[in-house]
Amino acid sequence: MLRTVRIQNFRGFRSFELNNLGRLNLLVGTNNSGKTSVLEAIQLLCSRNNLEPLRDVMKSRGEYFWDERRRERELDIRHLFYGHDIEPGSEFSVLGVHENGEDALLATVGIRQIRRRYDSSSGSSEQLRILDNGDFDDSSEDFKVLDFAIRWMHGSEQESWDRPLSSNGGLSDEYIRRLTKIGVPKNIETKTQFVTSSALTSEKMIELFDQIVLTPEENLVQEALQTIEPKIERIASVGSEKYRRSEAREGFVVRLSNSHQRVPIGSMGDGIWRMLGLALATVGSANGVLFVDEIDTGLHFSTMSDMWRMIWETAKRLNVQVFATTHSSDCWTSLASIASRKDPTEDGITIQRIERDKDVGIVFSEREIVVAADRGIEVR
Repeated sequence: MLRTVRIQNFRGFRSFELNNLGRLNLLVGTNNSGKTSVLEAIQLLCSRNNLEPLRDVMKSRGEYFWDERRRERELDIRHLFYGHDIEPGSEFSVLGVHENGEDALLATVGIRQIRRRYDSSSGSSEQLRILDNGDFDDSSEDFKVLDFAIRWMHGSEQESWDRPLSSNGGLSDEYIRRLTKIGVPKNIETKTQFVTSSALTSEKMIELFDQIVLTPEENLVQEALQTIEPKIERIASVGSEKYRRSEAREGFVVRLSNSHQRVPIGSMGDGIWRMLGLALATVGSANGVLFVDEIDTGLHFSTMSDMWRMIWETAKRLNVQVFATTHSSDCWTSLASIASRKDPTEDGITIQRIERDKDVGIVFSEREIVVAADRGIEVR
């Protein structure tokens, strides 16, 4: 479990540090203070050579452009670096300190020397040719392009990944789409789930639900939904492929105690859908890390204590570390009710306040959270 995180030159942070992290950590701060960027940095550290989360984040932020010649999306990686600019020697890093040592990620921009095909009959160089596997044709003369490399370090284990950038400074989406956790030893692989402010997709939720059917975790998900609608007796995945590709609240039905009809979950409101996503994501992060952006989205203040209780109890049982963000006063004061009940000898609950002009987060411990809530002290 991470206890300290240090970020250098990533997005809006020249340098930033979080300390005294616990099992459940709520990040607060004003708009554009960098809360979501902190979640992304930690997820990238924990992804361990799986770049699909990075691709998804950049697509959701609109950080890409379209290559008409090759008819594919290119990720504009400049926006990952402080100042939105790259040149040879640019780098960003994320360091995580835990009980067993340190994990680190280092991303760098360098120079890759490749070769340009030469046509001896015309005496001219042809356009650089990229092969189907992403490599460059090597029957050519020297040519230099920018190169983007990422290295993950986990104790004595190291993994690396690098690819050339296009003339626009873009990283081919196709490279990442084909990538599947290159050589990551099973003993250092970490599960992560990232729940955005707009919730998980139907496809992802069905995938997570299918993994827990007829297990104790299925009952946990049902109990989470009952905190909002006590009449729910059963939840089931419809399982149709059309729902897997849907962006709507589809793919699940519930049975209510006062009805014999199967009720589409989309009929139950935003709160049910959000709670379902949170429960599934927490369970799906067993022995890993859960990230939730704007965790209170779609939830009434009266259900937030139940939401925190579900996440806290599940995280303890399944060994999940949680990082979440909020702007809501109701959200953090509801967390205080959990902090006041927990055994102080267990792994901690913290609030971490991020301020634009500070390079270290301001930490509130369980006791300080409770005192602040009781006295009406603002921590955001």
